[in-house]
Amino acid sequence: MDYLPVFLRLGAEPAVVVGGGRVAARKAEWLARAGAHVTVIAPELLPELQAQVGLGRLRHCAASFAPEHLDGAALVVAATDEPAVNLAVSDAARVRGIPVNVVDQAELSTFIFPAIVDRSPLIVAVSSAGAAPVLARRVRESLEALLPARLGELARFMGERRRQVRRALGALARRAFWESVVSGPVAERLLSGEEAAAEQAFARELLSSQLTSARAGGAGPPGEVYLIGAGPGDPDLLTLRALQLLQQADVILYDRLVPEAILERARRDAERIFVGKEVGDSGQQQRINELLVRLARQGKRVARLKGGDPLVFGRGGEELEVLTAHGIPWRVVPGITAALGAAAAAGMPLTHRGLSQSVTLVTGHADATLDWRTLAGADRTVVFYMGVRQLPRIVARLRAAGAASTLPAALIERASLPGQRVLRARLADIALLARRERAAAPAVLIVGPVAAFAGAAAPAVPEAARA
Repeated sequence: MDYLPVFLRLGAEPAVVVGGGRVAARKAEWLARAGAHVTVIAPELLPELQAQVGLGRLRHCAASFAPEHLDGAALVVAATDEPAVNLAVSDAARVRGIPVNVVDQAELSTFIFPAIVDRSPLIVAVSSAGAAPVLARRVRESLEALLPARLGELARFMGERRRQVRRALGALARRAFWESVVSGPVAERLLSGEEAAAEQAFARELLSSQLTSARAGGAGPPGEVYLIGAGPGDPDLLTLRALQLLQQADVILYDRLVPEAILERARRDAERIFVGKEVGDSGQQQRINELLVRLARQGKRVARLKGGDPLVFGRGGEELEVLTAHGIPWRVVPGITAALGAAAAAGMPLTHRGLSQSVTLVTGHADATLDWRTLAGADRTVVFYMGVRQLPRIVARLRAAGAASTLPAALIERASLPGQRVLRARLADIALLARRERAAAPAVLIVGPVAAFAGAAAPAVPEAARA
């Protein structure tokens, strides 16, 4: 992040704009709308600016720029078409410790103007750090179309009632109450211009929340747990429901396979707790179960965030049993499981007419109790999860059960993430190839005719390695 997004309070503060053209006029307008007392430094002004001076909205200093013009300023903008003047403004501002923006010259600026969606008091600012202003404007236009015109009135309505709600409800209950306001009849009425109906709906909602809080001993509504599938890793593959609940959660318990990019989509002030399991740590699941129960009993909304799908090799079923036994409400949000995500990212169908009519998902622990004879069939697709460590044993068991040495196999690492890699080979060679290429988790192994789909050539395995 090259710039820290901030909102400056400029009410009655002096601000300076150097330049008298159209760009200077736009910047002066934004500063004046934010309440700043704006002085424009320029020998001559555009008629548009001159009119604003005549109305008393701006002050004009009819002179060429001099460093002393910045004395006492809280902020300065250089908007001239003279590089030497822009450089002089930047230097003078930096010497005085004044934030400066030189239009279209990020290297001379200490702050930049974002593209703004104005629903005052709600403001949305979009920036590309100066790299792609046209893209930032396009994003702003998209947001303009999405955000209701009366959204600012809703924000003002809520702001005027914050003190009333703070007196009526405890901290946990307040957040749940405000979420019901913005997603329920209060917002609907206000955005439709029905202010009296919005007032009535607000009073009903507040009374209901007070009664609920009183029944819960003032602690607010009871907690709940969301079992959320994070998918194969690409945050764009999260479901809409997953994003919504991640924004509501007070606490997030996440596994080793959940990347930082997905955690960044969660509510910013949510507590994050890493609960990834180490190999051989058999007690970690019990600790997770106890943590889920304890946090939910504190009235918190807990997101249990798992890679892939929470109910496919994610022990989600065990956690649901514990939550149900303790009477804790829960919701499950499916995710794209590793088999589907990896196959899609590699352009590999798991079923294909004439090649495979069924798919079997198994763990990669090479358990002798599996029906290896069925898994070794040449007319199906088998996907092994967590199989990198056990790859030689998996191959050996499949071969011993009758699988052909020429059966196609593919190992897909870091599916959907930067650095994704697909290693293809015959079943007899896939373990050697993985060792040569230093394959590492997270990865899934796909065995069956579809593993050769799309005609990607399998990397050759040297004769010496075969020996």
